[in-house]
Amino acid sequence: MKKLMNAVEDILTESLRGFGAAHADIVSVSLDPMFVTRKGAPKPGKVALVSGGGSGHEPMHAGFVGHGMLDAACPGQVFTSPTPDQMLAAASAVDGGAGVLFIVKNYAGDVMNFEMAAEMFDGRIDTVLTNDDVAVESSLHSQGRRGVAATVILEKIVGAAAEMGADLAACKALGERVNAASGTMGVALTSCTVPAAGKPTFAIDENELEMGVGIHGEPGRRRVAMMSADAIAREVVGAICEDIKPAAGQEVLLLVNGMGGTPLLELYGMYDAAARQCAGRGLTIARSLVGNYCTSLDMAGCSITLTKLDAEMQALWDAPVHTAAMRRGM
Repeated sequence: MKKLMNAVEDILTESLRGFGAAHADIVSVSLDPMFVTRKGAPKPGKVALVSGGGSGHEPMHAGFVGHGMLDAACPGQVFTSPTPDQMLAAASAVDGGAGVLFIVKNYAGDVMNFEMAAEMFDGRIDTVLTNDDVAVESSLHSQGRRGVAATVILEKIVGAAAEMGADLAACKALGERVNAASGTMGVALTSCTVPAAGKPTFAIDENELEMGVGIHGEPGRRRVAMMSADAIAREVVGAICEDIKPAAGQEVLLLVNGMGGTPLLELYGMYDAAARQCAGRGLTIARSLVGNYCTSLDMAGCSITLTKLDAEMQALWDAPVHTAAMRRGM
């Protein structure tokens, strides 16, 4: 294993310290307990959005802290849920009196710890759960579907609404609407390597790919022979459309997300393939996003997300945002 680090036990602390120094105009970083807040928080009268999860998925979530998205993020150790005390401290730091909305990806540890933090929080609080991974069928997985890249879309859209003054109930309802309108599926060409493990999470041959992989290296729907970009897009877009059932003419947001180890040359090629699949189904791509937003350390591969857009969601997607990883219109 070769990693740009000093010691495994210090990698998260040093990374967060570097993140805070590099983006000191946007965020403030606490190292004990670990959480990231937007500069100048709390914002009085604004619903505060708080998310988090295991590290290794950067820029999610700390990279989305700032104007128009999250008020705080709680990074756990690599692929490990943050603790309730982190979540409680973050929520308390950004509560501006209008309530706090937790945005939680559907993993057992995240769900349990955010629930514990919500019970301990002395204020108004609610939760939105993301579970957009269509590769997982609830009947086959005890926790249900995983929350993956559509979480980024939800954080942007709900973040814009909160910035404009939407109340806690409206933010929660909007988040649930975005989640229900979204589907994601990922493919892996290689495994990732968790620093503490020192070796790849799973073995995969040069002529294979994992169809439907999870962002922690969880197994997908099946292991298959390596396919062309067009064949991958056909299967992935087909699986998403089977799940979210967009009608012909539906406007969608298309996100092609890198898993951390795939160059943009390939990601834009995958966007081209996915866009042609959408066109063949009569879908209108109204908004797009391509890049590394919800990663899995150094895994090679990508995920595709489709979100059915209505006029309100589209306007909120277009609203100004200023974070380390997403900036527009400021």
